[in-house]
Amino acid sequence: MTGDHDTSAPTGPGPSPQGAASPEGGNVPSGEVVAAFGGEVPSGEVVAAFGGVGEPVWLGGAWRAGPLVLKRVAFLPETLWRAEVLASLPESPEFRVARPVQASGEWVFHGWEAARLVAGEPDVRRQDDVLRAGAAFHAAIAHLPRPDFLDVRDDPWAHGDRVAWEERPVTSDAAGLLAPLVRARRPVGLPSQAVHGDLPGNVLFAPGLPPAIIDWPVYWRPAPWASAVAVADALCWYGATPGLAARWAHLPQWGQLLVRALIYRIVTDDLTLGEDGWTQDRVAAYHPVVDLAVTCARRS
Repeated sequence: MTGDHDTSAPTGPGPSPQGAASPEGGNVPSGEVVAAFGGEVPSGEVVAAFGGVGEPVWLGGAWRAGPLVLKRVAFLPETLWRAEVLASLPESPEFRVARPVQASGEWVFHGWEAARLVAGEPDVRRQDDVLRAGAAFHAAIAHLPRPDFLDVRDDPWAHGDRVAWEERPVTSDAAGLLAPLVRARRPVGLPSQAVHGDLPGNVLFAPGLPPAIIDWPVYWRPAPWASAVAVADALCWYGATPGLAARWAHLPQWGQLLVRALIYRIVTDDLTLGEDGWTQDRVAAYHPVVDLAVTCARRS
């Protein structure tokens, strides 16, 4: 389903590790586990209102109830905008989306949103396929006007995005990772549009079906920036090699977009994890990717 940001990923970049629309699930977790994910079990009234069935099953970021996935609304204006877009988005042979579901004619009921379950599982080894699906999705939504909620959304991810694009100042050293990126940063002259800011792990694959794009955090940036975020994430956390960055270097101003993608992720990590979060392993994961981005920026 469409979703918001979740800092619970044990090894990933910070945003959503859910795979929330995957048909696989586990038993309902303990109250401590649910609290750690910042939510609670949807009530029977909520499940019934959206047309779900059975006891909710935890998916690691959302709840499955029969043919639906339910999730607590984190930022209402974004949820409502996204639901309208996804409900009216034409079918595509290149990607699927989890269609939102209404309860009594509304997208939100008692603070919950719901979407149709979509078949598939994330496969972070298939990053080229993730990027191709993302490009097709972005082409399909390129006509959308800028949503007003972006002016008021204020969370660590929004802050990191604004720092990356020089709309807010850099205020932290972040384990020494930011300085070379900031020095390499130059103006980018590309048009912005609505984009998906967290593709890796949020593209599901199922045999015989187009990839499914879920958990859409909305940003207003150049479409290739979303690809740069996905590549940076794959290099840092999902075992991708530098060849992935090289294969997508045909995208315009690629080095500058990689620089901004990393500033975005590092600043967000700094805010969500704090100083203690900069473990040796985490810094080591970022270092070679920072070096690669700086090298690419010098060439572009």
